[in-house]
Amino acid sequence: MKKNIVVLFGGRSSEHDVSCISAQTVIKNINKDRYNIIMVGITKAGEWLYVDSIEKIADGSWRDSKTAAIISPDSVKKELVIFEGGSYRTEKIEVVFPVLHGLYGEDGTIQGILELAQIPYVGCGVLASAISMDKIYTKIVVDKLGIYQADFVDVRLAMLDDMEDTVELIEDQLDYPVFVKPSCAGSSQGVNKAHDREELIYALKEAAKHDRKILVEETIIGREIECAVLGGKEVQASGVGEIVAAAEFYDFDAKYNNAESKTVTDPELPPHAADRVMSYAQRIFKAVDGFGLSRVDFFVTEEGKVIFNEINTLPGFTAISMYPMLWRARGIETDELVQKLIDLAYERF
Repeated sequence: MKKNIVVLFGGRSSEHDVSCISAQTVIKNINKDRYNIIMVGITKAGEWLYVDSIEKIADGSWRDSKTAAIISPDSVKKELVIFEGGSYRTEKIEVVFPVLHGLYGEDGTIQGILELAQIPYVGCGVLASAISMDKIYTKIVVDKLGIYQADFVDVRLAMLDDMEDTVELIEDQLDYPVFVKPSCAGSSQGVNKAHDREELIYALKEAAKHDRKILVEETIIGREIECAVLGGKEVQASGVGEIVAAAEFYDFDAKYNNAESKTVTDPELPPHAADRVMSYAQRIFKAVDGFGLSRVDFFVTEEGKVIFNEINTLPGFTAISMYPMLWRARGIETDELVQKLIDLAYERF
């Protein structure tokens, strides 16, 4: 008998459109003989809508749906409530695949709803999702592992009221250029590189539009290397991949809009660097209490030094996304990968 799987996509984050693309990949690769796929899209305004065809995700018309759908937090009923024509109906839910990137999807909030409902779901739990979404707190956890990462200054929104003192604090600890990032924004939104005081003030103000916590960190000169992890009790690390960005740094436009940005699997690295990346990726995943999947990003210098950058607990599943590409390079096709992730959802519960 087929099980009902709910695929959640869209969401309120800056990565809404990317999520819609990722969701199409996931939906196409779910085993239709084993699962009835129920699609629920979340608009940028936060509306939950029932979607009756993948084609409507592709052309964007799903946002015009007049049928609302919400997951009940009732842990006994475990159901989706669908509202249409002044009445409602319910569908039993066996498992959820939240293909949601960034805030309100990758940060523990949607995971909290699913924990309340006691419905198995793909990916990391509340704690791992929340910690990994927050760059500052991720760095605090990784610091305990002794894995090298960029030096940083933790800036809070209230500190910008005294901009001069805050800028002096940063300049006392870091040399220009520095990267300025919202601590909890995804996909490089609000990220800027500052080469002097004027640019730093601008970057702080821009980051503050996205989050009340701001990460300012030293610039690392190195190649951008990524590693996919998969598992629960046993954690596998894929090989490594390299981002060759078309821009000065891998910002939102370089990731999704610039055709000259490239992803390469199994790049040639200094001796032992790839092994260290894979080992560190597994250690970091376990340290944040990861489960299911994550992509862990590093820099590798010319000398072979491996420097942690960040972890993403719900990485992209688009045609150009590194996570599925890395597993394909290891012989795991996307349909098999999707099934493994669904199996892990049950294992966790």
